Amino acid sequence: MALKVELSAKDVMKVVKAFRDNYNYDFSNYAELSFKRRIEYLLISHNLSGVDDLVEKTGRDEKYFNKCINDITVNTTELFRDADVWLNLKQNIFPLFKDKSSINIWHAGCSSGEEVYSTLILLNEMNLLEKVKVLGTDINTDIIKVAKNGVFNKRLNNGYFENYNKVLKSNGFPSPDAPGLPVEFSKYFESDNSGKSIKVKKFIRDKAVFRFHNLVDGPVFSRFDLIFCRNVIIYFNPMLQNKVIKKFYDSLFHQGMLLVGIHENISYLPVGNKFEPRFMKGLYIKKNIRD
Repeated sequence: MALKVELSAKDVMKVVKAFRDNYNYDFSNYAELSFKRRIEYLLISHNLSGVDDLVEKTGRDEKYFNKCINDITVNTTELFRDADVWLNLKQNIFPLFKDKSSINIWHAGCSSGEEVYSTLILLNEMNLLEKVKVLGTDINTDIIKVAKNGVFNKRLNNGYFENYNKVLKSNGFPSPDAPGLPVEFSKYFESDNSGKSIKVKKFIRDKAVFRFHNLVDGPVFSRFDLIFCRNVIIYFNPMLQNKVIKKFYDSLFHQGMLLVGIHENISYLPVGNKFEPRFMKGLYIKKNIRD
């Protein structure tokens, strides 16, 4: 029988306080139910007796604390996730960048990097690769390493091909250079000898920069033309959502754009009146007003 854990609000706040006091990681404004489930998952997967055990072990071992942070981080992404979003970017958004001398893009909460590489692939198809700088950040240090390596399990990601074909209209199989991959797909990925993994080619990997960054307490970066933060703020309460969106606002050029998840909305937030929804669900443009 699978072990079940049911935590009280007091238990959750004990963990929040310990993480904040010991390492200055403040989860107090995360969505309560979501964070509670993550802690329950952590107790089960680490075979811990309860929150006191978790607090004690993380308090005396920073490496173990970092492992816990990585284990409770949600990491869900895929190449050209929600293909219709990428078609919209291709048709309506990226063409706006053609006359720019440089293009700065930030993927906040980039997870394992597939959407960072999706951006670079699409911009290369539009002859904009040389102009762009793409930054990917995440709080999970383990997943950042995966993103930097650009190696993904082919069997688990066969859906990539369908997304890729929808956005870039592949001519199909097979590729003479990478058996088992669509022809256009092999322009950007290579298959290992076993056929189990695919790796992003070096000329695309070299255009991406990946860094650790905590959206809650991390710094504001230099200005960006476009910020991706898809399916991240859904895990924050409204107060923290507003804080993070304000950080994005400060990090965008005037008329810069923010793309959140298709089921996320920032219009109701206090900072939301500084953005205008445009083009598609989840896309907001920074209004050209004085800060």
